[in-house]
Amino acid sequence: MKTTFFATLLLLSAPSLLLAQTTTTTVKTKTKPATGAPASKSKTTAATPRPATRPAPVELSEEAQAQVETRAKALTDNMQKALALNPQQVEKVRQINLISVRGVETSRLTYRQDVRKMASVVDDIGQSRLGALKDVLTPAQFDKYQRKREEKMGVPSGQAAQGNAAPGLGSRYEE
Repeated sequence: MKTTFFATLLLLSAPSLLLAQTTTTTVKTKTKPATGAPASKSKTTAATPRPATRPAPVELSEEAQAQVETRAKALTDNMQKALALNPQQVEKVRQINLISVRGVETSRLTYRQDVRKMASVVDDIGQSRLGALKDVLTPAQFDKYQRKREEKMGVPSGQAAQGNAAPGLGSRYEE
């Protein structure tokens, strides 16, 4: 649980770490001496810094931060009522929701011009949130949460969502 929570926190609060990535380049050389000696080959691997492909993260205004906190509190309150969370779970869930909502809002502002990238980042945040919630909630609470989430969003999550539709149900795109 702690590992997932801290990984989520690190992912959302330290995007600058991702900017300092490097790539390795392999350079092959072949030299032919002037005399009749055989040619020599060499291979060199060097690390080169990769340019930043990610825009600088946007700082949230005080108003946006207040909205994030309000949204996270509302999410936590709804989960507390629906899942009968104990006080320790409420605090952990509140932190998870706060980090997730803040991350979504920041990515929405950061990737305003790149909708695909924004969708990808938001999906990653959602997946890490689910993992963190799974560590905090009991199996029965998590199952109930998943069922409610599927009803609300209309999209099943988990392993069953991948692959083909069940026989006889068809696709949601068929008429």
